[in-house]
Amino acid sequence: MLLRLLFVLLIALNIAVAAWLLLGDSATHAVDPTDGGVPKLKLLAELPVPPESVAPPATSAAVVAPASVVSLPKAASSSTVAPATTSPATPPAKPATKAVAGEALLVPSESAPTSPRRSYRCLALGPFANQVDLRAARTAIAPRTVRSRQRQEQTSESHGWRVFLPALATREQALAQARRLDAKGIKDYFVVTAQGDLQNSVALGLFHDPANARKRRDEVIAAGFPARMSERTETTPVWWLDVVVPDEAGTDIRRSIRTPGITARTTGCF
Repeated sequence: MLLRLLFVLLIALNIAVAAWLLLGDSATHAVDPTDGGVPKLKLLAELPVPPESVAPPATSAAVVAPASVVSLPKAASSSTVAPATTSPATPPAKPATKAVAGEALLVPSESAPTSPRRSYRCLALGPFANQVDLRAARTAIAPRTVRSRQRQEQTSESHGWRVFLPALATREQALAQARRLDAKGIKDYFVVTAQGDLQNSVALGLFHDPANARKRRDEVIAAGFPARMSERTETTPVWWLDVVVPDEAGTDIRRSIRTPGITARTTGCF
């Protein structure tokens, strides 16, 4: 009897729960999103902008004027003055704006400061007898030069004047001529035996002063001998320093070099 009562009670509870689920509040149940009455979700970016926040479109005189021109013929077809006076006034507005803009762009270029262009000169400093003096001079004038270079040249230096009798074919002929000089009372001579252009000649002296050399030559010629006079030169290397300096620094360059005998002359630029 008790089991039957419990069975009937369970059936009654099941019927009550089923009725509550079917007849309860519909808002608590899931709704099909495809139903027509269900509102759709929208993003903030998809919402329309309120009319208060939209700025009115900018209209220029050039845009408004043609509208007025078009409306005038509808209002009064007999009036032809308004299109003639209004239409030419609007087109120059754009060129005028471009011209003003062009003037504004030109103002910075006209007012921009321009630096004066510096001019330069090229000088050759020398001659230097050795590279030690050249390097010292190059270091001394380095702050005043734009660029510099060194070069070597060969120069002939005078080492006096020689008086001599021309070379003969053999040594015996040269010795015989020397004996004839001695017989005439001409001393201070010697026969050249070294290889070269003056071999088998008779040297009559070496002089630093050309006047003394000419005097000696004339004395020997007066004694009846064909004496000659020539300058004794030697080829030696010298160095030059070419520099590029501004025009205003050209006069100070020479004063900065302590080596005596150095000159400054204009040369080609490099």
